[in-house]
Amino acid sequence: MKHGIDRGALILVVGPSGSGKDTLIDAAKSALSGNPRFHFPRREITRPAEAGGEDHIPIDTETFETRRDGGSYALAWGAHGLFYGVPGVIADILEGGTSVVVNVSRSVIDEARSRFPPTAVVTLSVPEDVLRARLSARGRESAEQIEARVARAAAVPVGGANVFAVVNDGTIDYAVDRFLEALRQADTLTA
Repeated sequence: MKHGIDRGALILVVGPSGSGKDTLIDAAKSALSGNPRFHFPRREITRPAEAGGEDHIPIDTETFETRRDGGSYALAWGAHGLFYGVPGVIADILEGGTSVVVNVSRSVIDEARSRFPPTAVVTLSVPEDVLRARLSARGRESAEQIEARVARAAAVPVGGANVFAVVNDGTIDYAVDRFLEALRQADTLTA
């Protein structure tokens, strides 16, 4: 792919809460800073900034709904009582030949594939015991909610073309290396 000539790839990062999405995206963003091939947009989320997790733009539900209904988002969804929006500007970034890396819900994969080819999916997973321990350590969910998330993680596999699986079951350095390799492979896709 030649920068600025072919479209960039939309690289969707998916996986259950606790699989390391935010950690790996932050590490990749740092490792690839200054690399014009990759862009990491900030999502708008109906969650306060101080709630932790990724660096996002906090908005209220009414603002989210207005922006969603007005077409401000390339992708938008709700999950676990929150709403998420990926800024519409990614369409121009992709057209310019830069690949966009964004954490999304599995529920928007098909829409993204149809609207923004080429689309790749980097799916993160961890063994159930590790996932359970990570969710418990962050202290945001009850034991019942943790078990529901663990069950959902196993029940919703990701399929289709251009799926890159990363198992985050070792050291952070090893996981980052695997993640960066998946991003580089996804970046070579052409529409």
